[in-house]
Amino acid sequence: MLPVVVVHGGAGHIPKERSEPSTSGVCSAARSAYSVLKGGGSSMDAVVEAVMLLENNPSFNAGCGSVLNIKGEVEMDALVMDGKTLSSGAVSAVRNIANPILLARLVMEKTSHACLTAEGANRFARSMGVPEVPQESLITEYSRMRWRKNLAPDANPVECQMGKMGTVGAVAVDTDGNIACATSTGGMINKMEGRVGDTPCIGSGSYADNMSGAVSTTGHGEAIMKVTLARHILFHMEQGQSAEAASDLGLAHMKSRVGGLGGVVTVDPQGNWAARFSSRQMAWAAAQKDMLHYGLYMGEHFTQIVEDAH
Repeated sequence: MLPVVVVHGGAGHIPKERSEPSTSGVCSAARSAYSVLKGGGSSMDAVVEAVMLLENNPSFNAGCGSVLNIKGEVEMDALVMDGKTLSSGAVSAVRNIANPILLARLVMEKTSHACLTAEGANRFARSMGVPEVPQESLITEYSRMRWRKNLAPDANPVECQMGKMGTVGAVAVDTDGNIACATSTGGMINKMEGRVGDTPCIGSGSYADNMSGAVSTTGHGEAIMKVTLARHILFHMEQGQSAEAASDLGLAHMKSRVGGLGGVVTVDPQGNWAARFSSRQMAWAAAQKDMLHYGLYMGEHFTQIVEDAH
C-alpha cells in the first residue's frame, strides 16, 4: 500500500473551461510527488513537490494564479507538517514569493517557530536567500478580471465565489511509514487586507500525525477554522473510522454546524486514502501501487497506470 500520495486542487465551483487544466494539474503533481516517493524521498519531500507544482500552475489559487485581496494584491498562506515529530511550519499574508510552501518548510526546519507572518515572513525569506518576485508575476488576467467584477456595487456574493479555484494541498505516506501534509492558498477573493484563513492554521488547514494519518483541507476558510476540520477528521480516525468515513463525518459536521462547504484529502498510516468533498467539485488525484486515480465531480473516479497518464 505504501508509498502513497493524494493531492487536491481546491473545492468549489470550477467553470467548464478550467476543469481540464485543473484535472491535468493535480494529476501531474501527484505523478511527480509519487516519483519522489518511489525514488526513496520522504513524505515531506513529496507533499512539498506536489504543492510547489500547483503553486507554479496558474490554474490554481496558490502562488502564481492566487486570487487578489480588496486592494488588488496577492497575499498567500501555506503550511507543512511532519507526522513523525509533529513539527510544522507556516507563513501567512506573504507577498512577492513564488513558492510559499518552500518558505513554510524553511520556517519548520530553520526556526524555533511554527508560523511567520507578512513582512516578518518576507524578511526571513530574504535572510534564507529565497528570491523575491514582482507581484505582477503572480497575478493572472483571470484573477484580475474576477477582482474587478467583484468590486462592482451590484456584485453577487454567491457568483463572486464561482470559478473560485480553492486552496491546493497534498498528503503522503512514504515507505518508512512517515506521514506529511502541505497546504497552500491565495485565500479568498476580494478579502480584506491582512485576512488569514484556515490554511496556515495547524489542525484546520491540515494536520499530520504518524499515529493517525494526515488531512489537507479546502473550502470556506472561516468555516473550516470553526470546526478545526483536519484535526476533527483525524479524531474520527482515532476512534476507528476509515479515512473515507471520517472525511465524510467531518465535512457533514461542518455543513450542519456552520453551513460550510469544502473538501479534503486524507490518508491513514497503512496507506488507505480518501478524496471527499461537499462542494460541487474538487480536482483531486492520488498515486499508489503505480496507479493514478483522479476525479473532479462527485462520484467520479478514473484510474490509469502512472506512466501512461497524460
